[in-house]
Amino acid sequence: MAAGHYGGLVVDILAANPLLTIMIVLALGATVGAIPFGPLKLGGAGALFVGLAVGALDPRLGEGLGLVQTLGLALFVYTVGIAAGATFFRDLKRQTPLLLLGIVVLTIAAGAAAIAGRLLGLSDGFTTGSFAGALTSTPALAAATQATGSPDAAVGYSIGYPAGVVLAIFAVATVVDRKWPEKNDEPSVASEGIEAVTAVVERGTSVREVPGWLGQDVKMSYLRRGETTRVVTPGERLEAGDRVLVVGAPAHVERAVEFLGHRADEDLTDERHEVDFKRFTLSNPDLFGRTVAELNIPAQLGGIITRVRRGDLDLLAEDDLVLQPGDRVLAVVPAGGMSEAIRFFGDSERNVSEIDALSMGLGLTFGLLAGMVSIPLPGGAEFSLGPAAGPLVVGMVLGALHRNGPLTWDLPQGANLTIRQIGLLLFLATVGLANGQAFASQAFTATGAAVGAHAAVVVAVSAVAFFLGARLLGLSAQRTAGAFAGLVGQPAILDYALTRSSDERIEAGYAALFALGIIVKIVLVQVIVAL
Repeated sequence: MAAGHYGGLVVDILAANPLLTIMIVLALGATVGAIPFGPLKLGGAGALFVGLAVGALDPRLGEGLGLVQTLGLALFVYTVGIAAGATFFRDLKRQTPLLLLGIVVLTIAAGAAAIAGRLLGLSDGFTTGSFAGALTSTPALAAATQATGSPDAAVGYSIGYPAGVVLAIFAVATVVDRKWPEKNDEPSVASEGIEAVTAVVERGTSVREVPGWLGQDVKMSYLRRGETTRVVTPGERLEAGDRVLVVGAPAHVERAVEFLGHRADEDLTDERHEVDFKRFTLSNPDLFGRTVAELNIPAQLGGIITRVRRGDLDLLAEDDLVLQPGDRVLAVVPAGGMSEAIRFFGDSERNVSEIDALSMGLGLTFGLLAGMVSIPLPGGAEFSLGPAAGPLVVGMVLGALHRNGPLTWDLPQGANLTIRQIGLLLFLATVGLANGQAFASQAFTATGAAVGAHAAVVVAVSAVAFFLGARLLGLSAQRTAGAFAGLVGQPAILDYALTRSSDERIEAGYAALFALGIIVKIVLVQVIVAL
């Protein structure tokens, strides 16, 4: 009796304090997410399942959370878009086959959903709701509810959603860190790495003739001629006996060294009396969104930038690489110019720990407004990007632009990841709380089992068809994993993939299919009902 009284009192307190409830779900979700289930940890998805369990205790715990859910989702997808936009548009031509693959796979999944729904004796509401839940598309659920006019759609969604998340995470786990032939997908810096090798020049040649120099595959910094060491100039003519430091991916460095002569036993970076190097934190706002070439380091500092560290990635400083706040720029400069270089780059961790609230606020505003635009569809339905795809699409565009006048759209890497994680957890926790009651009412019934089996068929068909298609297209396992997460449309799946690999192609693949997947799934829900 007393236990029941205190239990009811706790629920009353949680219902009266939704923010407290969310924080408790986040804390417990982090604990569950850290528990290993064989080779798998749920990570951020732990908040979803704890939210479902807590939300099942009382219907009041899932009420009034729409604003927090929308905020979390908008923050997550916007920061993903900002990070992936430049890579997506740069690789758009290469991504076209991937986009077509996504449309084909979703169409196949919709056909499988319709057939499985009939075989399992499910209503159109359960079938379309399970399809939307298995592929974690809230906008598709709204379309399913409108098309069927049945509350079954929401129940099917609440059961299919966790099933879809778990099975999709397992599917991604099978491929994300694999190495398979990727004939149509360039290796990333993360997979190749960058090395610096001192080469001995055996014959006179121009720097421009060295393989990879014009193509920005290698950089050269230190040059020792006789007893003098200095920085290589862009039009330098090398002489026999010179020693030069070559920087780049191992295969490109090896080819350049073979052209120049042979490897030296010494390491020029040990010599720092005349030439020095340092990783500078890019905190000067005048440099944000500028390319390496636009900085004109040879003229400004008499030096050269060879690498840029962004998050966990070490990037070769190609001339067209756009610099972002918080980048760690490795510059080689004359030893006496180190103080001037510090002033030039800023080199302040504190300055880049703060975000530009104006640009971020404007970006999210544009994204949410874009999501509100409604487009009529045949049959009286309407389509809109919503708070999921709107901020993502706008974030991708702004991430590709980098800056407009005084506005810098890029976010410091650390700030981006922090905001992204907060948004993800808020979204998953509130989704779980809001769907806990519906999930508990049907999950352990015969109908619930049928809906769960239906969702499993949708995810399995989608995964098999997508992975086979990606292999045929010659895509990397990393881009495939990210793209499948985007196809399903679940942030927790992307979050899991990124914990297994830091390859930037994961985010690019996710961004490529996320918005498209939402659009296609909304249309396909109408098709399933019409069949």
